[in-house]
Amino acid sequence: MRPNHYRALRDALRSMEDTLPGKFEITWEGIVHDLISPNGHHELTRLLLRKHLEKVMPDELLAHNGTPDVEDEPGNILRHPDVTVIAWEDLDTEGSIDPRTVLAAIEIVSRSNPDNDWVGKVRDYALMGIPVYAVFDPRTGTGAVFTDIHPTPAGPRYATRKDFVYGENVTIADWTIPTQGLPLYDRTT
Repeated sequence: MRPNHYRALRDALRSMEDTLPGKFEITWEGIVHDLISPNGHHELTRLLLRKHLEKVMPDELLAHNGTPDVEDEPGNILRHPDVTVIAWEDLDTEGSIDPRTVLAAIEIVSRSNPDNDWVGKVRDYALMGIPVYAVFDPRTGTGAVFTDIHPTPAGPRYATRKDFVYGENVTIADWTIPTQGLPLYDRTT
């Protein structure tokens, strides 16, 4: 994607943010649109993970779950992690968050588009240079932590994947948090 094409896509998405439902992101493949807004289980998981992390992280770090987006403009990637582990001082920015300042990105798998979290973001967060990517999947009560970015012919990729099941403690970067009590999606809907 040419830089001017990427900027036009980004500007168009920002102008539509408050008028269309769901969440928009840009990958090297184009626009990803998650039509369904996160449900209560998704939001509760995000809040619990943030609170667990902030109990064990140093005070100068934040488990952030708001805006702005994380953007690698030269790589033509704009993502919005459910939780972004970052230093407070690196959040003080006019525009998007620089991915080189992100210590970890955490996603709670969307029921409507799970491949975005399990495939697209595994690829994109490595391309952006985010050293740790953690996925929590309330559909199955499982997850994985991806680390150790290394070069491949297809571009940077995570070399290490550590799977976990809800109920186990999980280590994200330097911090270990519990997963017991994280909500699961209702299997009947």
